[in-house]
Amino acid sequence: MEDIRWLGFQWHDKPYYASDYFDQLYEWAVKMIRNGKAYVDDQPQEVISEQRGVPTRPGIESPYRNRSVEENLDLFERMKNGEFPNGAKVLRAKIDMSSPNMHMRDPIMYRILHEEHHRTGDKWCIYPMYDYAHGQSDYIEGITHSLCTLEFEIHRPLYDWFLDQIAEGDYRPRQIEFARLNLSYTVMSKRKLLQLVEEGLVNGWDDPRMPTISGLRRRGYTPQSIRSFADRVGIAKRDNVIDVGLLEFSVREHLNQVAPRVFAVLEPVKVIITNYPEGKIEEMEVDNNPEDPEAGKRKVPFSREIYIERNDFMEDPPRKFFRMGPGREVRLKGAYIIKCEDYKKDEDGNITEIYCTYDPETRSGGSGANRKVKGTLHWVSVPHAIEAEVRLYDRLFMDEDPDGHKDRDFREFLNPDSLKVVTNCKLEPSLKSAKPNDKFQFQRLGYFCVDKDSTDEELVFNRTVPLRDSWAKKNR
Repeated sequence: MEDIRWLGFQWHDKPYYASDYFDQLYEWAVKMIRNGKAYVDDQPQEVISEQRGVPTRPGIESPYRNRSVEENLDLFERMKNGEFPNGAKVLRAKIDMSSPNMHMRDPIMYRILHEEHHRTGDKWCIYPMYDYAHGQSDYIEGITHSLCTLEFEIHRPLYDWFLDQIAEGDYRPRQIEFARLNLSYTVMSKRKLLQLVEEGLVNGWDDPRMPTISGLRRRGYTPQSIRSFADRVGIAKRDNVIDVGLLEFSVREHLNQVAPRVFAVLEPVKVIITNYPEGKIEEMEVDNNPEDPEAGKRKVPFSREIYIERNDFMEDPPRKFFRMGPGREVRLKGAYIIKCEDYKKDEDGNITEIYCTYDPETRSGGSGANRKVKGTLHWVSVPHAIEAEVRLYDRLFMDEDPDGHKDRDFREFLNPDSLKVVTNCKLEPSLKSAKPNDKFQFQRLGYFCVDKDSTDEELVFNRTVPLRDSWAKKNR
């Protein structure tokens, strides 16, 4: 219910429950017994299932099928009164044991279950089965079209048959089936998703890798992006698999319009600008979102020492590498052009510090800002940086259709790199006040949102999607 509201929808009146109609459903069942359309069967479930047979040959009629109306009424009332233990008796519809549709072979309408109900308490010890309660509840509520997925198509004759036994006048709800939404690189079966949760292969139903609404919400998807995706996909009468890239495109499209741009460095290396005055702090004015003129600007502190991404520097860069390398110039976004003069490595050969000079005439927005260089890097001021944990989520499965291999278990295709946790990330200070579910574009990196695990002491961000779809390119 929370997910429905979050998506932007609401009930026209209130939520309805089948348990609201238990009294009416019981009365209709009594009516069907009186009309010779239902009977009490003493056989266990296993025997009833066996007697149903197979679609190519008729089933076997129950020896209790032709009980008198009086006996059936008496037994059904005693079932309701709790005189029999679980499994001792069931109420079955009396339809056609030779029907090629197995659902029409005297389906069970009621079973005995001595358990307290979460809404009706201990009032009932018999409970209606889904196929019986479905159409009758629709009838009570005035439903015109009852929308189901394709596997319920074979249930439709039974849906209509039950309605014919109780309906008065011309009004009938109509069941219409359509294909369920299947996404590539995931599974949509609730049974299999439950398996992932129970086996600890994901961290609950709202794990950001899960295709649940709560999972998508936690990952940073917006209601608008999910509705846009649904509009693009539409409704089909045939099962098909929708490329998850379309869902990712939909959220990129929306977040591009609304998400503020911020500076975040996930794998930092320190840059020291040797000719920048020690102790000097400048405030660089940058756009919050160039796609939204009303989003305004903010000021980001700049100092002699900054962090850049480790992979934005190479000791021996190839010809088309337009980021930082020895002797190369790059522009710091919203700030200055700097030039790499030297660097330092540790015993393992890792770069620990980069030494640069800056051109004070090239400040963004100033008269010398027009000097062109090919590379532009994001950055964070060292003395002003705040730390955060960033969770880089990827697709949960490596196979496009993990559920489509009859000879292999879907879990064999789990992506071992579907979650990478990066600690000690450096963020600009404006993010200190970010709250759970706040969404941002980390410049040059992708779209991220604040996770519910965040605390006042440590922010936690989830990557929603990268700026571009790198998966398709990576897996060609």
